[in-house]
Amino acid sequence: MIIFTKLLLAHLIGDFVFQPTRWLIHKEANKIRSGFLYAHIAIHFVLMMLLMWDLSFWKFALIISVSHYIIDLAKLYGNQLFQNKLVPFLIDQMLHIAVLFICAFYGNLWETITALWGQIDWPLVTAIVFVTYPSAIIMSKLLENMSDQIELDHKSLPNAGKYIGIIERLFVLIFIILGRWEAIGLLITAKSVFRFNDLKESNSRKLTEYILIGTLLSFGLAVLAGLLYVRTC
Repeated sequence: MIIFTKLLLAHLIGDFVFQPTRWLIHKEANKIRSGFLYAHIAIHFVLMMLLMWDLSFWKFALIISVSHYIIDLAKLYGNQLFQNKLVPFLIDQMLHIAVLFICAFYGNLWETITALWGQIDWPLVTAIVFVTYPSAIIMSKLLENMSDQIELDHKSLPNAGKYIGIIERLFVLIFIILGRWEAIGLLITAKSVFRFNDLKESNSRKLTEYILIGTLLSFGLAVLAGLLYVRTC
């Protein structure tokens, strides 16, 4: 596992610390002709060799570097196929990490995958999934009739409320698992403070009630998931 950790550290430093924004812009504009693309690959190779501190590892470092080049090049030419730029970014990172994992555990790859699969906390995975999109959909169905009665006079980011709800439910779930109920109170307080100006400016009883019901429902679903997980484990 230490080999994979070092390779992952080299990847994080090379991709996010030692890659300035101007490099990314230049790579997007010039693609395979960009000199920064090759400098980026060279940095990854050097970082891996420094962190591994083993000259015999050069073959694996070379394989990883070449695969990194191919994946980055595919991303540069495939970016325009996606409207949401997060998608190619995530695919790019998952492929890089997959290569690192294969090289780190090439000797007993299947045994390692089997062992990791057996260690997955499936109730926790289920709880995490539940508090994300399933809970968001459940809430939208429960509040559908109420939301039709709310008149909003201000613009907001697309799906911002949904993502805020998902994040807050994930926090609540984590706090329950850690037994930090007081942190949930702080989270509710913080959300109330941020919402205060909206409610004050709107001066709408319906909006206030709608937000209060939505907040309590969101936290309630997360608490339910957390309690079920804690009691079953």
